[in-house]
Amino acid sequence: MERGSSTQSLSSRGGSDMGSSRYLIESGFYLTSLAATIFVAALITVGVLFITLLVALTLMLQSCQSRNSGVVQLRETRVEYDYCKSFTLHAELNNLEVAEFPTICKAHAISYIKEGQYLRDLNFTIMIAENYFSNLTPQDDGLDVILIDIDDIFPSNPHRAHPLLFRSGQHDGSALTEEAKYIANMLSLRLQMKLRSSGWSLIFITRKPEKQRNDTTRELISAGYVGWSSLIMSLDDEMQLDSWEFFSKRRTELRSRGFRITSIISSRMDALTGPCLGKRNFKLANPNSILYMLDPQNGTLEQIQ
Repeated sequence: MERGSSTQSLSSRGGSDMGSSRYLIESGFYLTSLAATIFVAALITVGVLFITLLVALTLMLQSCQSRNSGVVQLRETRVEYDYCKSFTLHAELNNLEVAEFPTICKAHAISYIKEGQYLRDLNFTIMIAENYFSNLTPQDDGLDVILIDIDDIFPSNPHRAHPLLFRSGQHDGSALTEEAKYIANMLSLRLQMKLRSSGWSLIFITRKPEKQRNDTTRELISAGYVGWSSLIMSLDDEMQLDSWEFFSKRRTELRSRGFRITSIISSRMDALTGPCLGKRNFKLANPNSILYMLDPQNGTLEQIQ
């Protein structure tokens, strides 16, 4: 009976083992709780890595798009600036009216002043003039003269200055600050002093009427402009002349009196056209030539911006 029971027990266990084996074969695999946890964690890790990679690729694409957009915008801005700069020179040469300026150039005109490019251009031009005259020596007879147009390089002249340029005060929308006006005046004064110390005879010329001679003389001396030879101003019958005609007439008169015009220095194109020009002439940077495209009747500087 014991052997029978043992045989029956073995048979029972054997049957149980065989059933278990069939279960493994039919289900494919068996996972413990630890293995299942590791498997799920691996799936989550792979998912997180995939999402991270997707986000990184998206950000890189957006960055490339923004960078390319910035480059395109910069190129467009540079093209507009170059166009407006060329158009301004063309306008000076042909005395164009304000209405003939492109609208897109207004913002560039303002930035030319406010971002300091005007002062840089003025400084470079004066340096070129100083280098040129450093290699020249006038004759002892005093007939070698340099004709200097003071209407723009001397900032106290309100008659030719653009309203947006030379308004007084700090909150009136002036594009050229008091500091910038002071620096521009110092640069011009530095050139005048170097020329005078080198023995050149300096003749100042202005479009102001002759009746303002005393006031203009006081303003020049007060600003530090001393030692000049003479001051040419417009007579009553010359007030109706175009600027280029006035300058041409006075240069011809100087030549007829035996003066040798070595150079003409002006920020206006009309002063550098016509007969009897100097051997080497210099056009200074002129904020008015940029700003007179801004019609002051359209509003203040802030309104234009």
